[in-house]
Amino acid sequence: MSMLERVKASMPALPPAEQRVARLLLADPRSFATLPITELAARSHVSKPTVVRFCRSVGYDGLADFKLKLAGTVNEGVPFVHRAVDEDDKPADLIVKVIDNAVAAMLKYRNNAAGHAFEQAIEALTKAGREHKRIEFYGVGNSGIVAQDAQLKFFRMGANTIACSDGHVQVMSATMLGPGDCAVVISNSGRSRDLIDAADIARRKGATVIVITASGSPLATLAQSAHQILLAADHPEDYERYSPMVSRLLHLTIVDILTTGVALRLGPALRPMLQDIKRNLRAKRYTLPQ
Repeated sequence: MSMLERVKASMPALPPAEQRVARLLLADPRSFATLPITELAARSHVSKPTVVRFCRSVGYDGLADFKLKLAGTVNEGVPFVHRAVDEDDKPADLIVKVIDNAVAAMLKYRNNAAGHAFEQAIEALTKAGREHKRIEFYGVGNSGIVAQDAQLKFFRMGANTIACSDGHVQVMSATMLGPGDCAVVISNSGRSRDLIDAADIARRKGATVIVITASGSPLATLAQSAHQILLAADHPEDYERYSPMVSRLLHLTIVDILTTGVALRLGPALRPMLQDIKRNLRAKRYTLPQ
């Protein structure tokens, strides 16, 4: 839930005077972030202490803390860098803004994620793992890195898995899939021609296609029209203007949910192998805990 959504949800519980401050905020949040307290009080027809009390009532340390976080919410940020920061931000400001932006996106995703889609995806991946079918992860650019992370996690569970970030290899690999196999396609924008082609080929070969992308994108539309599994990862970043930061974190979180779900479905028989892997990796460390 964003700051403004949180304030709106809190309004019925606020005293009448603080509700007037809330209405001023919701009417023009950009001005609220820049106006001095005297002006905010005058426009709300309340005292200056009431403005401060409002900020504390909705969960912030005071007006300064509230306005700092509000600026990160309503400003357009620095194009191609980050949507929540300003050009002159100091490191302390960056810590607050970048983390708050990520946490808000995660909480919003937690509240909106479709549990039934995850159920379908976990079931398909578990079945493929048990039957030693192929589980392949496709992504390009930053999404290719997420695909590699996913491949490593499923590899540790003994799955027959690869990650592909080259468009030609994706097409060839998707062509070799068949019923029972799974192709997990990861994309921030959902507009990569290579990934759309690979997803379509995998679908036509009878594989289960699991798509992690923004809802409404061409890749998401393809998944829905073909009755494949869509794990929609919606976020506030404009992929044309900002580096993928929140979207990458969401995709990694989705991979963690899938990995955890499959590991639980595979049951206790998997755990001795995971324990063995951990034990053998200890030899690769330069120092061991006492």
